Amino acid sequence: MGILAKLAGTAGVAGIGGFALYATAGAERQFQIISACGPAFRLLDPETTHNLGIEAAKWGLFPEETRPDPDILRTRVWAKDFPNPVGLAAGFDKHAEVVEPLMKLGFGFVEIGSVTPRPQPGNPTPRVFRIKDLSATINRYGFNSLGADAVQDNLTLFAKKAREDPSAKPGLLGVNLGKNKSSKDAATDYSIGLTKLSQHADYVVINISSPNTPGLRALQGKKELEALVSQVKGTRDRMRWGPSGPPPLVVKIAPDLTQEDKQDIAAVALKYKLDGLIVSNTTITRPGAVADYPEAKEAGGLSGPPLMDLATDVLADMYRLTGKGARPLNKSVHASHLSAD
Repeated sequence: MGILAKLAGTAGVAGIGGFALYATAGAERQFQIISACGPAFRLLDPETTHNLGIEAAKWGLFPEETRPDPDILRTRVWAKDFPNPVGLAAGFDKHAEVVEPLMKLGFGFVEIGSVTPRPQPGNPTPRVFRIKDLSATINRYGFNSLGADAVQDNLTLFAKKAREDPSAKPGLLGVNLGKNKSSKDAATDYSIGLTKLSQHADYVVINISSPNTPGLRALQGKKELEALVSQVKGTRDRMRWGPSGPPPLVVKIAPDLTQEDKQDIAAVALKYKLDGLIVSNTTITRPGAVADYPEAKEAGGLSGPPLMDLATDVLADMYRLTGKGARPLNKSVHASHLSAD
């Protein structure tokens, strides 16, 4: 509220009048107004802009998509109906603070997190960097999280609202789980997150591919991944579920994988009958023109258009490795180029 009050104070009556015009505009016009504000927001520090976006959503300043999705966009995965195949990756709403306004933007699904069992601040700031010319971002947030208990409270409130008003949840909800930086037992961390949060999820993600938590990507090795998936999946399967059964369990992988890594991940996914893979997280490489920019020297994961080719190649490889000729696997293999973890 303080941030918005300061902004309103500088704008005075003109600001109030502008908000009134925005609030009374139609959905399409509201989207146009928000889009036109983009250049101004990009003058601010990127993490400040991120935080302002969350606050704006809390204050009801996000437009709502009221036009129905064409039937041709409906996608059925895991016996669940996605109204459209375009979703918001984890990293924006890390703490499940604004699920409803994000859903109402028109996404077919929204993924919150990554959520760690215990609260942690993440890496020191600055930790987000824009490469404006390439519409790219480098981040090293480091799983900054309010922790599973706080996120559980937020999801409980959202679930209550959705039961009372089904229009609050027009799409599906994914819950993305991470581990604490100081934890020595990753499988237990993911199991804690799953136990506390999965009852609110349409699907659950094991994120082992952020480059910003030391040692996390090592969990993509075959031996480590088998132990992790076995324990977390076992935890899920021992829990009590209603008639619809447990939420699908998927693993989010990195784009920076050797061919052997990909084969190992595919083998584990098939062996333990994972419900899917998310391809991919951010990359630690600096492909193409990215290397020419000073921001490229910053540590962290690169997202945006420069990641597209690399992620798409991994997507094709994983589809091939888990697809034709393999044992049946319910899979959701989708691209996630804009996560911030």
